Amino acid sequence: MPIAKRIIDAVREVIRRWFDPSEIKSVGSTPDYRFSLANERTFLAWLRTGLALIAGGLAAAQFLPPLPLRHLREVIAVVLLLLGGTVAIRAVDRWARIERAIRLGEELPVSRFPAVLALLVGLGALLLVGAVLVMGFGGR
Repeated sequence: MPIAKRIIDAVREVIRRWFDPSEIKSVGSTPDYRFSLANERTFLAWLRTGLALIAGGLAAAQFLPPLPLRHLREVIAVVLLLLGGTVAIRAVDRWARIERAIRLGEELPVSRFPAVLALLVGLGALLLVGAVLVMGFGGR
């Protein structure tokens, strides 16, 4: 079987698990509802983060003035949009993996994604500070 077909099949299986409530209920035992609700609140917080990044990307594309580096505004917008989409997809995957672990009584899965996201946002902020300083002092 070609590798592309295996990857497509694996992605389909993961997405099917996200949208099939019977899949989640068929695993393990019903947990205390407070744990499921806490997991859902965390999922919604990740979605808000993704939406904020997407809104920031749209705002950058529409409202930032032209920057000293050619196409920097567009690069900033695209990076924010892609990061927002990634956060949203990662949120649903994390929700499903944690719900499964809760139902099975397993340790919660560990993720480096929050640290990577924080580093990317921090690095992006530093780059934007640099661009603002170049714009502010470059014209003098």
